[in-house]
Amino acid sequence: MKTSHCIIGILLITTLLLLIEIPIDTWLTSATLSLTLGASALVYMAASCLLASRWGFIESLFGGLDRVYEAHKWLGIWALVFATYHFVFKADLDVWHSASILELPRYWTRLVRQLSYVALGLIVLLALNRHIPYSLWRWWHKLSGPLFLLVILHWLSFRSPITLLSPSGIWLTLFCTLGVLAALYKLVLYPFVARAGEYRVTAVHREKDALHLTLQPTHKGFEFKAGQFAFLAMQEKGLREPHPFTIASSNGADGQIAFIIRGLGDYTKKLCECATVGMRATVYAPYGRFKRASQAEREIWVGAGVGISPFISWLQDPDGKDFEKATLVYCFTPARAFPAPEELQVMTERRGAQFVRNVGGIEQLAETIGQAVTQTEPRKIHISFCGPKGLLTKVHELMDINRIPKANLHFEVFEFR
Repeated sequence: MKTSHCIIGILLITTLLLLIEIPIDTWLTSATLSLTLGASALVYMAASCLLASRWGFIESLFGGLDRVYEAHKWLGIWALVFATYHFVFKADLDVWHSASILELPRYWTRLVRQLSYVALGLIVLLALNRHIPYSLWRWWHKLSGPLFLLVILHWLSFRSPITLLSPSGIWLTLFCTLGVLAALYKLVLYPFVARAGEYRVTAVHREKDALHLTLQPTHKGFEFKAGQFAFLAMQEKGLREPHPFTIASSNGADGQIAFIIRGLGDYTKKLCECATVGMRATVYAPYGRFKRASQAEREIWVGAGVGISPFISWLQDPDGKDFEKATLVYCFTPARAFPAPEELQVMTERRGAQFVRNVGGIEQLAETIGQAVTQTEPRKIHISFCGPKGLLTKVHELMDINRIPKANLHFEVFEFR
């Protein structure tokens, strides 16, 4: 499922269920549009809570937790857009048989309406604000669940043609119930029932503003597949908030796990500075669906910065095969290269794959893709990418130039904020 499927699907179902409950001659009115967008915004918020739960079946439905969080973000944005229209234009007509499901005094009904809109605006604006420190941002974002209850109260208390036993009422009730349960699970139960393991830091390798962190399970580790990621929560003051990092190691019998971390934000900078051997950590995992394209005749792996992590995991995978058809393109600047390209080249050649250094620009990357097209049909070439958005745009352009289908590109949307 794609983000657009989720957004458009909810809007269409909500609209159809509402239209069958109101007179046909009122369909093309601002009141009907306001009611439809308001109800859709409510379902969007409930769906956002559901997607934030990290439940496994939802990740499978979207094809990876990265896609789940992308949908989660856009559901919140469109909920605010729809709620703005709903807030400005009256969602009621005299010809409708409107009544409130839950009777409140007029003052409280109006106050709840205003507070629910302010709550939604705060949730979305805070979630999109990258200048807020991660620890503060995370705790503000945890309020999304409790604030969602305000929005539900607004639906129940304002006059509308929707009843609890009507098709649209059942639809809204179902989603709101699931949303509240998901928010409760994430806020209270997740730390106790989520897939997690206790780990101890056994090795710390620093270089410039980057860190290679190795951890060993204190009891039993968890199984994961090469290319997946985990939420790492150090058991130290200021570092307890779970933060996502791609696993940069294979799934070994000893349960050892490694991460490559670059100090880009307040959390990662502090982690790079403070990490020491002996520290304890909780690791929530595994997540993600970043897999090799085993059916492709030619694979091109493009890793930039810490985006090299999943490819290191692939190269170390004991179950990996057919490496001779793969080429790893390591995009880096000499002053910030971590790990060193020499290390990656040895690792790559040991598995029989090809290694290409792309130092600044995209010349070597363009040459690699162009050469691959002369040797293999474009439709049989698959590109796996992990890196910044700017470089991803360049990869798209190179694929268009070389007539490689867009469907042959796999990448992770790795911005959870």
